[in-house]
Amino acid sequence: MAVSKTVSVDDVREVLKDVYDPEIPINVLDLGLVYDIQVNEGQVYVKMTLTAPGCPMGAFIAQNAEWRIGEIEGVEEVEVEMVFDPPWSFEMITEDGKKLLGMD
Repeated sequence: MAVSKTVSVDDVREVLKDVYDPEIPINVLDLGLVYDIQVNEGQVYVKMTLTAPGCPMGAFIAQNAEWRIGEIEGVEEVEVEMVFDPPWSFEMITEDGKKLLGMD
């Protein structure tokens, strides 16, 4: 019997570093768009937002996050929920993100 890998929040965070808003060359983690990551065995829940509620790329970003998380060994189910409360602001960008944007 094969033993499946245990998925961790760090595993999810790592793959989300490969998910970008196509209009901004910074990943969703460093942009501060990811509010919550929960892992329960093979089920992963991510709560995230967009830089603006009307962002036309919102569905694309959520789908890309879902696909990348789904590629993690041991993941059986993924839910990515888009929320707009609290609203995103520039203060949510990480220090690495600010460096990439030249804001440091």
